[in-house]
Amino acid sequence: MTQPLEIVIDARGHQCPVPTLRLRRAAEDAPVGAILILYADDPMARIDVPHFVTQVGLEILSRENMASGFCFRIRKY
Repeated sequence: MTQPLEIVIDARGHQCPVPTLRLRRAAEDAPVGAILILYADDPMARIDVPHFVTQVGLEILSRENMASGFCFRIRKY
């Protein structure tokens, strides 16, 4: 079985709505089953990203706090 495609989106250093906009663009171009890995450090992205994900039918697989911000792992259906 092959591993799903992983697409890394590094939005650290950008304020909202940039992290969500970059996630949207990546999700539009990604094939079904892809894993989108979003790195961000704007505190508002912690609210905006989950809200966006539920609106467009993506799935948050995990959220991780890091020294340089946080990371969302998101699956495209």
